[in-house]
Amino acid sequence: MELNDPRTRHTHPHLPPPRAPFHLPTWATAPRPEAAPGIYRQHHTPHDPKAAEQAGTPAGPLLLRAALNLVAAWLVFIYGRGFALSGLGLLGLGSLSEIPTILIALLVNLLIIAGVIRFFGHMGGWREVGRRFLLPLLSRTVTETPSAPEQTPAVDVWAELRPAGDAVRRLEGEPVGDVDYVRLHQAWRTVGGDPVAWREFAAQVAARGAAACAHPSEQRDLPGGRTARHDLLVRQVRLGTAQDVPKNPVTHRNAGFALDPRVLGTSLLAVGPAGTGKTASLARPVAEALCLQALAGAACAVVVGAADADLGPDDWYDVVIAPGDPDAPYGLDLYGAAPHSDEAAARLADALLPDELAPRAESARAAMQQVVGPYRAAYGGYPGVRALRALLAGDTEGWAELAERLRKSGRWPEFEADLQQRERMHGRADDPGALLADRLALLDRPALAAGFSGGPDAKPAFAMRALEHPLRVRVKLPERSHPEAARILSRLLLGQFTQAAADRRDRELFAGMVLDDATAAVDAQAIRGVQRLRGANAGVLLLLRTLSDLPEALRAPLFGAVGNRMAFPGIAPWDGRLFSEAWGTHLVRETAVTHVPDTSGGTVRRAGRLLRKALSGTTAQTESVTTRDVERHRWSPSDLAHALPSGHAVISLTSVTGEQVPPLLVDLRH
Repeated sequence: MELNDPRTRHTHPHLPPPRAPFHLPTWATAPRPEAAPGIYRQHHTPHDPKAAEQAGTPAGPLLLRAALNLVAAWLVFIYGRGFALSGLGLLGLGSLSEIPTILIALLVNLLIIAGVIRFFGHMGGWREVGRRFLLPLLSRTVTETPSAPEQTPAVDVWAELRPAGDAVRRLEGEPVGDVDYVRLHQAWRTVGGDPVAWREFAAQVAARGAAACAHPSEQRDLPGGRTARHDLLVRQVRLGTAQDVPKNPVTHRNAGFALDPRVLGTSLLAVGPAGTGKTASLARPVAEALCLQALAGAACAVVVGAADADLGPDDWYDVVIAPGDPDAPYGLDLYGAAPHSDEAAARLADALLPDELAPRAESARAAMQQVVGPYRAAYGGYPGVRALRALLAGDTEGWAELAERLRKSGRWPEFEADLQQRERMHGRADDPGALLADRLALLDRPALAAGFSGGPDAKPAFAMRALEHPLRVRVKLPERSHPEAARILSRLLLGQFTQAAADRRDRELFAGMVLDDATAAVDAQAIRGVQRLRGANAGVLLLLRTLSDLPEALRAPLFGAVGNRMAFPGIAPWDGRLFSEAWGTHLVRETAVTHVPDTSGGTVRRAGRLLRKALSGTTAQTESVTTRDVERHRWSPSDLAHALPSGHAVISLTSVTGEQVPPLLVDLRH
């Protein structure tokens, strides 16, 4: 019996509670109205401005006003009816026969009733009274009254797949999950008008049923269950509830808060100190959503974090890379399988240099390219860490062998200038090759050697060029054992992802990256790469403990590069200032009340005021009320630093189509 078997789920201590039974027709036909970014659409009730305005009236004043208008309407009807009939009598109504008289009197009564109801019903809010009080009472009465069971009309949830033929009928008798449903529809849409693909799809469904067109891992759901609420039909993951507070837009108040690819496609920056729930309430649910969408054939996921970060079990992922762990099945291609050696060399050089060595980045890129390009031309592949380190450090035997191979292949003239330039720089104090060799020594450790491409003992290497497939990749950084190597790999992975995602030929899949601690990964090159992702159906989720860990010159560009910004409780006021400036100001109506001594009137009034002051000890004053519109920060730095409750966050959103949502206060616990 498998671990994720439903029969054992209630007895296993490490598994989450079982979900409610999944009913495909109910889920597939649930209402999902169009909504603004950030709103969880399943069963969402759109905001009605008129109903909200009326609902804001307290019940007591509303009922009193309705009753007073009812009394007034009754009096107007009685006296208005009598006055109208008296007037008609003076005009000769009594001379008519009985039937016309009755008809005319009935018409007069109807007109008066309609006018009275329209006029006094509007003023008394009778419609709102009926909606808030009478309709619930009637519905409760109807519910309690036994009646014949209502027949729910049958809904064909497989209507879109019916053109595939009789094979679809097999799906009607099998248990089908949300991943299966979305995956099969996604596969059918890719078939298009290709008759060969159409026949292959029909044959798969006929042979395998709901397991047709499965993910290469053959998983049809995440092992061990889910921790967040997902709606795969619109690719949303629910993170919490937008609070009913004046700072939130009325369209989002009390609505479920969710993220989806149209929002994540502009990338998201989240800032908050350790222990505020960034990983548990944001990074893990988003990673879970991307993995589910990958199983449905709609996304690919790269999740990067420390080895002990709670980003889901290894069973969630197809590729697990853990440098320093001898049991990890995969390694990492330091060059990302880039087709151009200069591009791969430049990216690796940028990753090796920390922020304090950024001024030497240009010469370091050139030095790396002068080694990687000739090596690839001579050996047919990129150099491993040890070989690259030796060549950058000026190893005599390595350079002689490289030159000999280039001469034999006939490509010596193509790279002669690069090799001569490198040889001239060897041994000089300003040689960037020596600097790069020293930085590579951080990766050239016995515990890490098998985790990177190159060498006879190297593990199968994952290359970021594989983002055109629905892969799920987890990279566990060795932050405790090799902290500086972890920082280098963090920069390298973000740079490779932004480059590979933007260069994909097929952008049908959403490419998402979750970087649990992006402090070391953010540099000028990474920021430019994140900006290119908006049009590439890709996005990154960057988590930071504080913006102070970044150079000051990078903070504002980072805020401009991402479309979504999220602040967690406990951020520093100087971090809150950047959020406050990015979110801007809005108009707020302020009322100022001033009191000044009353000096108006003549002798009698002045004498009266003096007597009042003598008796009561208070001075008569006049009250002046001034109302004006002023600009105020949506969220001030002080509010963000000190007023955010635990378990909450403030987030602003921008979709890939340009729709913007001002900052929302969200409860991430519900």
